[in-house]
Amino acid sequence: MKEIRLAQLVPFLDAELRLSDFSEDESANGLQIEGKAIARKAGLAVDACEYVFREASEKKIDFLLVHHGLIWGGLKSVRGVLRQRIKTLLDAEISLYACHLPLDWHPVYGNNAQLLKLLSIKKMGEFGKYHGRNISYWGRTAKEYSLDEFTARIDRVLNTRTSAVSFGRKVRTVGVVSGGGWFAINEAEKYGIDTFLTGEPSHSAYTLAEEMKVNLVFAGHYATETLGVKAVGDMLRKKFGIETEFIDHPTGL
Repeated sequence: MKEIRLAQLVPFLDAELRLSDFSEDESANGLQIEGKAIARKAGLAVDACEYVFREASEKKIDFLLVHHGLIWGGLKSVRGVLRQRIKTLLDAEISLYACHLPLDWHPVYGNNAQLLKLLSIKKMGEFGKYHGRNISYWGRTAKEYSLDEFTARIDRVLNTRTSAVSFGRKVRTVGVVSGGGWFAINEAEKYGIDTFLTGEPSHSAYTLAEEMKVNLVFAGHYATETLGVKAVGDMLRKKFGIETEFIDHPTGL
């Protein structure tokens, strides 16, 4: 397999993933921890955590790209769990790169675009305004599904266990927001959405969905956010010829 210099890879990803478009993100997107100058193997994971870092070290990964990074809103101290996590990365000379909201929104590699693609939902437009800009999409299925048929399809595609709340609608126009995206239920009426798919359940979403008669589908925060990092990994392998590996650490949530 080939290799790439960190000094080349980081600015490429910054531009390709459009990090500059998301200046209001709480995540410190981009290179958070600097490791080896040369990357021969890239790892992909959802969460920056000790399990993932140790697996990356054992698998001889040089560059680790995650959706949920270590630094949110700036560092105030480095101690306890955070100290140990950073130490594990530095000891193994692993670079850590985080991409949060840009990887929810991205029209090609993003979690939500990938969800639409895997579920054969035709993308119709953006929605899900968060920190001043849309981070997600809505679309239409090729045919009408019952809610049970739709959730069974999600479970097969994502290898997850979906929960759903039916408000009597068939599934045809779907809004998708990966992770903790319940806030976007407010826009369902505007776009004629009959079914809202996100990761985590939310008490606050229930009464809005009930009154708008919008089905709620919860497929798991983790399961709905594995797709973006995997898509970026596929792109890196094809473009630069470097080896890539997804490190799976599901939470069941």
